Amino acid sequence: MNPILKLWKKYSYIILLIFLVKGLFDFRIGLIAIICMLGPIIVSFFKGRFWCGNLCPRGSFYDNFIAKFCNKRKTPNFLRTIPFRIFITFLMLTFFTTNIIKNWGNLYRMGGIVYRLIVITTIIGLSLSLFYNERSWCNFCPMGNLAALISKIRNKKNKKTLLQIDANCISCRLCEKNCPMGLSPYKYKNSTIKHADCIQCGRCILKCPKKSIHYMKD
Repeated sequence: MNPILKLWKKYSYIILLIFLVKGLFDFRIGLIAIICMLGPIIVSFFKGRFWCGNLCPRGSFYDNFIAKFCNKRKTPNFLRTIPFRIFITFLMLTFFTTNIIKNWGNLYRMGGIVYRLIVITTIIGLSLSLFYNERSWCNFCPMGNLAALISKIRNKKNKKTLLQIDANCISCRLCEKNCPMGLSPYKYKNSTIKHADCIQCGRCILKCPKKSIHYMKD
């Protein structure tokens, strides 16, 4: 892994913490978070859900801090269903859009809307991690949902974003046990992981004893 990316994955959560503290004193700081809202969508056109597993500061917070205290239980299936994801995405995007339009031009109020949205969703993610795994929120994150949809379409053309499972996989299930998104990479033996929920965090690659998992070369 690129050393710069490795450092970013490990410490970018500091940006989230600074954002949360600074935002208490100036809501305009909240506007910066729009980058993290658009980031997953933009990156998904080129590298699937790479943002979610590698560039998201909140994801870094979950991976490097919350993971030490979470329950490590699989996220309930109903939180991963299409209807629930659509409902959450519609609800939050409607709230965001209507309030931004209503307060358009007032940077303080617009920033406050984004700031509160980030705080609320972070609290939801933290709460879920107490009962399940640290990435439970990522299973139905609105921006992640949109990125997943784009990834599913783009994966048909850009296969270099897919992880391939070689034929020498022994189905030890270590990949499944360590996948924060509840996927079972070993089930894709001699094929590629086409599931849109793969955030390319690389945990399955690191845990595979046979080094059977890697990005497609062609």
